[in-house]
Amino acid sequence: MSLDPDLIRILVCPRDRGDVDVFEAEQVIVCRRCGLRYPIRDGIPVMLIDEALEPKEDA
Repeated sequence: MSLDPDLIRILVCPRDRGDVDVFEAEQVIVCRRCGLRYPIRDGIPVMLIDEALEPKEDA
């Protein structure tokens, strides 16, 4: 399932308001500034800091 381009355009990281990159194949949204990785579940971005993975946790 593909995310709506209009939605992608307005998404920002809730921690630092940084721009994000969407990786639909991995079902994740990554903040360019802090590196937090937010999951995409059933086509819905879960932009909650408590649900995000720190960059070091993902290694």
